[in-house]
Amino acid sequence: MASRGYVSQTMSNGSIPITREGYDKLVADLQHFKTVERPTIIVAIQEARAQGDLSENAEYDAAKEKQGKIEDKIADLEDKIARAHIIEADPSASETVIFGATVTVLDNGTGKTVDYVLVGPEDVDVMRNRISIYSPIGKAMVGRRKGDSVEVTTPRGPKSLTIQAYR
Repeated sequence: MASRGYVSQTMSNGSIPITREGYDKLVADLQHFKTVERPTIIVAIQEARAQGDLSENAEYDAAKEKQGKIEDKIADLEDKIARAHIIEADPSASETVIFGATVTVLDNGTGKTVDYVLVGPEDVDVMRNRISIYSPIGKAMVGRRKGDSVEVTTPRGPKSLTIQAYR
């Protein structure tokens, strides 16, 4: 399901806000688990079963445990895909910070600037500064404008940020 509108900070219908990139990654991960991981573990179970007595067969037990984890992951991915709500709004056309925006902020405590991309929980990538709109910083920025300052309580303590730009 795609949407061109804005995302509220809570999606009361249980849907998951996600970018097209994040959605495509979920679909690719699901395909990988179904076509690579599942068949591989089935072969491993068959090979372990062929070794004889299953009551003391550590390889069989390990393979069955891994199969359970793979099936759980497949079910989780299928659920996330079913609830995915692709947001395709153009942040640069908005008068305020919205989902998908790249926001340049000045950390008033350190004097450093940081670019954050506001994404859904399934798109988070801390190494690329892709943060959830539900995170303390994400929540504080959504709906704000260039020049606005926000006070944020983070797990590492309070931060004072000023929005310099968004696109």
